[in-house]
Amino acid sequence: MDRLHRAIKDVHRLDDLAARDTWLNRLGPLPKLLAVALYLAVTLSFGRYQLSGVLGMGLWPLLVLELADFATADALRAFAPAAALLAVVGLCNLPFDRAVLLHAGPLAVTGGMLSLGVLLAKGLFCFLAVWVLIASTGMEAVCAALQQLHFPRVLTTTILLIYRYIILLLQEGNRLATAYALRAPGQKGIHFRAWGSLLGQLLLRSIDRAQLVYESMQLRGFAGTFPLGPKKHGGWLFLAVTVGYCAVFRAVPVFELVGQLL
Repeated sequence: MDRLHRAIKDVHRLDDLAARDTWLNRLGPLPKLLAVALYLAVTLSFGRYQLSGVLGMGLWPLLVLELADFATADALRAFAPAAALLAVVGLCNLPFDRAVLLHAGPLAVTGGMLSLGVLLAKGLFCFLAVWVLIASTGMEAVCAALQQLHFPRVLTTTILLIYRYIILLLQEGNRLATAYALRAPGQKGIHFRAWGSLLGQLLLRSIDRAQLVYESMQLRGFAGTFPLGPKKHGGWLFLAVTVGYCAVFRAVPVFELVGQLL
């Protein structure tokens, strides 16, 4: 139940951050979307052993988080589930990639250990970049930017509806968990025998709630698409700076040069 509460608060927290009036929030969604897409492509292009290059790419999201006055702890807490999944994938590779690539003092660093570090670093930095985009733009503005890029309108509408209906699913799940806890005081978690019936109830209640929401949308004039809202201009300088940053840190091994100088 605490996890459901936290998940609901995290989604509302993103909406509250997107409604702030900061320099990053005032930029147009299209340049920010292009900047993040370019950053993701460049970060993921590094090889599985290029840890120094990937670490250099980490300066961009950290600087943006600091300059836009975001709480880094919020983003890192949201990254925790993805970090656990990436760690499991990376650990599975350790027994197969045991060649020693370098020595860090007395520690012999194998290929599996290095690839694990690269995988976690890539996952963290890419997640931070996407988190900054959503927290500074909002899902509605991101979908509007996708429509400007001529993405299919049905795709952008589906993405926005899924994002909004997640709240309904979490709220219904929270109600079911609370009702179960009141009927089984002192029990930790939900007994596995009740999983099937509770999942069925969650599905039925979510469908009923979604139908009510959809009917309300139709009464308010929904015809299959969402209005784009007021357009925000600017942000092309932000895109240009991101392009220059990615070009420099992809082409030049900055961290290796700094290490040699020191």
